[in-house]
Amino acid sequence: MAERIRVLLVDDHQVVRRGLRTFLEVQDDIEVVGEAADGAAGVEEARRLTPDVILLDVKMPGSDGIAALRGLREAGSAARVLVVTSFTEQRTAVPALRAGASGYLYKDIDPDALAGAIRSVHAGHVILEPEVAAALLTEEATTPAPGRSSGLTDREREVLGLIADGRSNREIARALVLSEKTVKTHVSNILMKLDLADRTQAALWAVRHGVTE
Repeated sequence: MAERIRVLLVDDHQVVRRGLRTFLEVQDDIEVVGEAADGAAGVEEARRLTPDVILLDVKMPGSDGIAALRGLREAGSAARVLVVTSFTEQRTAVPALRAGASGYLYKDIDPDALAGAIRSVHAGHVILEPEVAAALLTEEATTPAPGRSSGLTDREREVLGLIADGRSNREIARALVLSEKTVKTHVSNILMKLDLADRTQAALWAVRHGVTE
């Protein structure tokens, strides 16, 4: 049996955490390993528990979700972060994605769809509400960077296109007949050349600039 996806819940409402835990614990491939009630505690629990995926609320008293995302990045956490929030104003979505979130969904999502989203972000995909994706791409369009892609080699553009398709490094290596180490080097070069922070930003940049279909 494949290893279960280890999930950390970070939300200031106990009833929300309890509901999420109750649902997720009946999934054969998902395990809730911990909970936290604010961003700072979430970062500490992520350090201690090393989850695969973190379900994170945005608006919490004290240290909020954006601060938590920054803290996770500074701590070098490898967890994929899926923001699940009732706060639908798009002004919080773009900062969350800029800070490293791998997805942004609303709390009215169907439970089965949420489980699917957890599996998707764990596999390296980017999961966004449609209007959130549109808002991010609109912001990219208002701050164009002419020629930024000209520094990419043909191979790097291939890798970038596969990142945008949600492929993991292993899947990219198989598709291009490369070693995973070589793919990691290409990904690092792409992020450096495009001045991007992570794979999520790279995927969205690729879609905006037509690198992927």
